[in-house]
Amino acid sequence: MNIVDLHVHSNASDGTLSPSALVKEAAKAGLSAFALTDHDTVSGVEEAVNAAASCGIEVIPGIEISTCYKDKEIHIVGLFLDYTDKGFTDALGSETKRRERRNLELIRRFNEYGFAVSAEEICSMFPDSIITRAHFASYMVKKGYVKDNNEAFSKYLGQGMPLYVPKELKKPDESIGLISSAGGVAVLAHPLLYRLTSGELRSLCAELKSLGLVGIETMYSTYRGFDELNVRKLAHEFGLLESGGSDFHGANKPHISLGSGCGNLRISASYMEALRAKSRGFSEC
Repeated sequence: MNIVDLHVHSNASDGTLSPSALVKEAAKAGLSAFALTDHDTVSGVEEAVNAAASCGIEVIPGIEISTCYKDKEIHIVGLFLDYTDKGFTDALGSETKRRERRNLELIRRFNEYGFAVSAEEICSMFPDSIITRAHFASYMVKKGYVKDNNEAFSKYLGQGMPLYVPKELKKPDESIGLISSAGGVAVLAHPLLYRLTSGELRSLCAELKSLGLVGIETMYSTYRGFDELNVRKLAHEFGLLESGGSDFHGANKPHISLGSGCGNLRISASYMEALRAKSRGFSEC
């Protein structure tokens, strides 16, 4: 069985491996394909596609977009995007500006709190990266303010903590529309992480389906017990295709491996092909 991973991050957002290094890691893991789904950017896709050209591995151009649904942050993964589409890339430019504004506010709060930092220092420490909270957490570890990223989030950067700065988020219809405009398919990422009741999750699926949602992640690194079965029932109920991925971030999530997640993931390429059939964007040369 050909194994794939449809949710992977590089250092173009908050992962630690470069896009080309991810291709090498995918080859080691025995994957036939993986989707590069960095947060709010496709800047790493071309490098990954080029690196994969001689490796026999398919790189699926993707993205993970944060959206706001009833005061909850919900993530939508886009797969099989035409990542060269100008309208799509122009729209992502506005997301970059939003992130930059958030990072400047984070820097202001860091300094006010007594953690001296500058934009130049953060950018030099993480070159060629879209700076996220994960980078601020890693900065705190390197400076000795905290012992690890988990402590950085639990004490300072997580929601409700003193250095938390809310994101300026798109609405789900904007995110799904943006993915569709680039020929991609929209997938609800890790639905069980949002701490919704079963009724709230069903309402979310129904609304997103009406907006053009195509799939849902029925397979994910942290699912346990009947989690996968329960999400699969949701997929069948709302006519959504199944997807899944490790949410690999390299050293930022060291317990998660590419392709196998926490050790139990085995995502068949048949799920990828079903999603591909619904797209009208990227096709491998």
